[in-house]
Amino acid sequence: MGGVESHLFLLSQRLIQSGHKVIIVTHAYGNRKGVRYMTNGLKVYYVPTLVIYSEATLPTLFGFFPLFRNILIRETIDIVHGHGAFSSLCQEAILHGKTMGLKVCFTDHSLFGFADASSILTNKLLKFTLSDVDHVICVSHTSKENTVLRAALSPRNVSVIPNAVVASQFLPDPSAADPKWITIVVISRLVYRKGVDLLVAVIPRICAMHKNVRFIIGGDGPKRIDLEQMREKHLLQDRVELLGPVKHHQVRNILIQGNIFLNTSLTEAFCIAIVEAACAGLFVVSTKVGGVPEVLPNHMINYATPEEDDLIIAISKALHMTRFKKVDPSKFNDELKDMYSWSNVAERTEKIYDLISQTQVSPLIERFRRYYGCGLYAGKIFCMVIALDYLFWMFLECMLPRDSVEEAAAFPYERYRRQMDQQRRTPPPTPPSRHDKQGCAVTSNGVT
Repeated sequence: MGGVESHLFLLSQRLIQSGHKVIIVTHAYGNRKGVRYMTNGLKVYYVPTLVIYSEATLPTLFGFFPLFRNILIRETIDIVHGHGAFSSLCQEAILHGKTMGLKVCFTDHSLFGFADASSILTNKLLKFTLSDVDHVICVSHTSKENTVLRAALSPRNVSVIPNAVVASQFLPDPSAADPKWITIVVISRLVYRKGVDLLVAVIPRICAMHKNVRFIIGGDGPKRIDLEQMREKHLLQDRVELLGPVKHHQVRNILIQGNIFLNTSLTEAFCIAIVEAACAGLFVVSTKVGGVPEVLPNHMINYATPEEDDLIIAISKALHMTRFKKVDPSKFNDELKDMYSWSNVAERTEKIYDLISQTQVSPLIERFRRYYGCGLYAGKIFCMVIALDYLFWMFLECMLPRDSVEEAAAFPYERYRRQMDQQRRTPPPTPPSRHDKQGCAVTSNGVT
């Protein structure tokens, strides 16, 4: 489960506990299709859309609309909250939700450039999507500046709400680390953007300079083969351990085996991984990119530019601090549990929901005006898309009236919580015993 997925799940849990009804709509993952219930009655719709690359779905534009409209009506949705600029499903949901007259907001979890062809295309599509959105949330101030520039937004319509961490799930355990080694842990997707090429260049040099250092690397991706080749070339099989894919509940058990956490990302909007690592009692070394400098206090982290030599200097300093115990990372958890709380994130998100709920629904002509300003040619194309989307919605309203869609029963969260609390307070029943002929008590566990 990646950063965006965990953000969605944990934020949803807090919103449900606050009394809101939360529905997640995402694409199917393998055999996970249809409707699933998760913790506290969180309902997830796994839509059968075609995944083309790296969990990105094929854009359908209008093909997703009938199913999405049915879900919105069935679940009596008031606000559509999209996550992730790379998700075509998110972009389509925002477009269709606005056409249906719902309130719409968007959370951007990424940073993007302005020069290459991919960035130019994505930024133009993002500008189209966000032209008519009610509010935008970014996870860092750097991300806010980036999104405002990319989508030509007013800064007044963009708020900063950082990610958070459940600190109790990442309690430090200094006894879990091997005292014979100083262990550097890396957990990330093994892709170019995460700086795996830097990692490949740095590991052999660090291992040559420091004989008691080893690496534990968790994660998978197209760059994994580069790490395997590096390990074989430099004969580091006993000092570089590749774990492969790591599930979220396994992360803490891997982190506590280490002393230092290394992040080599080339771009990051927030980087929740370094917060989890610091909570688990690891000192952090990270490239100074994007929103990373906003995340941790300076005494928890060493920064480096995304260059090989500078990264080696930062790692060497961290090794020196660890070797001579100049820092006590086991105390980081107490500091961070108050800094990054999901209750605080949910409370601030609720304020955004309250804010956009008070706004007036924009008439169709106003939507045309906003989209027309997206560019000389692009603006006209966007207006045509909106017109077709509106006509398709009217067609669906005629052919599949709202009255024909049965409203789904809400999960009885309050009753569920009362039953769970009652079960916790009720002591477990004493197992029955009987006496055999010799007079010994026989219980369900055996003879005593």
